Amino acid sequence: MATKALFNTVVNWFIRQRIDQIQNFMKHPIETQNGVLFSQLYFAENTDYGKIHGFSSISNYGDFVRNVPIVTYEDFEPYIEKARQGHPDIFWPGYIRKFAKSSGTTNAKSKFIPISEESLEDCHFKAGKDLLSIYANNHPENNLFSNKNLRLGGSSELYENFNTKFGDLSAIMIENLPFWVEITTTPSKKVSLMSEWESKLKAIISEVKNEDVGSLTGVPSWMMVLLQRTLAETGYSTIAQLWPNLEVFFHGGISFKPYREQYRKIIGKDINYYEIYNASEGFFGIQDVSRSDEMLLMLDYGIFYEFIPMEKFDPNNLQAIPLEEVEVGKNYAMVISTNSGLWRYLIGDTVRFTSIHPYRIRISGRTKHYINAFGEELMIDNVETALTKACEATDSAVTDFTGAPVFMQNGESGAHEWIFEFSKNPADLDHFTQVFDNQLKSLNSDYEAKRYNNMTLKKPVVHVAKPQLFYQWMSERGKLGGQNKVPRLSNDREYIDPLLKMNQ
Repeated sequence: MATKALFNTVVNWFIRQRIDQIQNFMKHPIETQNGVLFSQLYFAENTDYGKIHGFSSISNYGDFVRNVPIVTYEDFEPYIEKARQGHPDIFWPGYIRKFAKSSGTTNAKSKFIPISEESLEDCHFKAGKDLLSIYANNHPENNLFSNKNLRLGGSSELYENFNTKFGDLSAIMIENLPFWVEITTTPSKKVSLMSEWESKLKAIISEVKNEDVGSLTGVPSWMMVLLQRTLAETGYSTIAQLWPNLEVFFHGGISFKPYREQYRKIIGKDINYYEIYNASEGFFGIQDVSRSDEMLLMLDYGIFYEFIPMEKFDPNNLQAIPLEEVEVGKNYAMVISTNSGLWRYLIGDTVRFTSIHPYRIRISGRTKHYINAFGEELMIDNVETALTKACEATDSAVTDFTGAPVFMQNGESGAHEWIFEFSKNPADLDHFTQVFDNQLKSLNSDYEAKRYNNMTLKKPVVHVAKPQLFYQWMSERGKLGGQNKVPRLSNDREYIDPLLKMNQ
């Protein structure tokens, strides 16, 4: 115990040294971002992409905008494929040996996101250390390194091709973690990298049930599945009985709002919850204030940020603004230029700024995941806030859901159709639906206008899903575990129709 306590004290002191640097970029955000941009342009000016777009002639942000186009993955894919085949100096100096295979929900096609050594060290790993630094600084009496961190990464193996590797980002990171992280983490690397989800769950539970777990890291939906099965396996009624020293859950990937009350009940005591905003393309945000629902935009990870106002979003004419021009309360599509060589890359996420002194954000949705069939511009953050209120009002809890439009036919108004899987059903589904609908009206004036007198939109159509419906659906699609996410909103019926058919 004395050795553990000493180790915890030493590591806490070491990681808190980073706080001064974080506070520096909070005070000097624009200077920090300009330094990121121009150092990377200089670094990459002799790459193929740098020569094509005249990186060496760029001397200010206006030049950057004129010379370098905003791109989607499809635009950039030919360059990525060339790098995957082992060619150097395509869009980042030298060889890119690692690629994160993205399991995005926008389409079934795999995306291979370049991971340079610089991005691995100066973005992804740096962010992991910063998360611990921020938490340790906020909670000086923590025992984070006296106990194990339970990580739940993607179900993915690493595959080699053209002398390059590709796999889930979490697999790439686990393969390259320093030794001191491994000795404080569970399950083992071997189990963490297992690819088949059901077998992996059993192996994880076998390892972690006898550990002293102090922290959790993972996607809320999949971590909940693991915790539920761990309780079933061990016979405990709460996680706190199994792991009395559990103090924090570091979560990301999806909104935590629908899960907060469920975690409070399954854990059985109050712990800390810290949100992170990471993706295969980079690590962008960390909750830096305890008991907050916003994240600090991390400005010194080798990522230069631009933003497209969603009210002006036009896929055929993408126009971005720099960080210093954003406004609080507006929705923006995020554009990134990274130290893996993604240049003015439209990541597909939308964010809303909650503060500009310093720059803090909330994730508001996806550029392709919304409902706007009738001009209602319904974003995921509207839905999740309304859903939280509906659950509170009806003493219910939702584990998964998706929504889609019901298109107008035969002169009738349209509607939104929803399927909710409850872990605790509302006593009165009509009351749940009414609260949900009213909350959406209060949060979104466009939705409210379309609902007026049922002229454009009728009352929402709500279905209750059978238990485990979404899990079975994801299983049939080969998307269990890790970074795979249930699509919450769609502007068509691609997701909801198969779910309704399975629910019959």
